[in-house]
Amino acid sequence: MDSAQSEAMIKYVKEKILRKPDMVLDADTILVSSGIVDSFALVEALFELERITKLRIPAAKVAPADMDTVRKMFETAEKMGKPRK
Repeated sequence: MDSAQSEAMIKYVKEKILRKPDMVLDADTILVSSGIVDSFALVEALFELERITKLRIPAAKVAPADMDTVRKMFETAEKMGKPRK
């Protein structure tokens, strides 16, 4: 995860999922287990993660715990993602 990718994902979560652009989030803010982000929003976050990383990530293999922080999102993408064709 590079800082530009991390910042892009944080911005997306704040603006598009939470609709709170002024909220303070960082790569280690707990999102799912804290209730900030619900499971329905994870699908949106996964699509954005695929766009940012340019990887295809199998949604069926991704658990909410894999998406609990922005850092975990990128670790999941690195571990499970495959290059797009």
